[in-house]
Amino acid sequence: MRSRRQFMITATSALCTATALYATPALAAKDPVYTSWGVAIKGTDPVAYFTEGRPVEGSKSFTHSYDGAEFRFASAENRDLFAANPEKYAPQYGGYCAWAVSLGYTASTVPEAFTIVDGKLYLNYSLGVRSQWEADRDNRIRLGDNNWPAVLN
Repeated sequence: MRSRRQFMITATSALCTATALYATPALAAKDPVYTSWGVAIKGTDPVAYFTEGRPVEGSKSFTHSYDGAEFRFASAENRDLFAANPEKYAPQYGGYCAWAVSLGYTASTVPEAFTIVDGKLYLNYSLGVRSQWEADRDNRIRLGDNNWPAVLN
């Protein structure tokens, strides 16, 4: 009886090990918009980049949901501008780091590391990364456009 029990334990253990080794878990795709706790651009008003040329903190009082993320705005006017044309104001590559996307992966961003090119908002991981991205900006945008949205998978 003991040897049969030992055999069953060994066989079950081997089956579990084989299953763990050969099973490929489904990997969830990344969200189309980079968020912190569901909030895009860490709560920064995307319209303000265009109207004020700088990051401005948005308010919980003025929000709009777009592409599965909450965007916050400094005013109802900015919220309404965004709601009427989100593609104009939403950051490129879902707000993921433009440098990283150009290299084929995603990374977080900070609101102060931004650039507007041809009427489009690009964000980067840091001010240092933004400097690197800007040194070869046109090529980085071309590469990023080619990689987006495949980098989400």
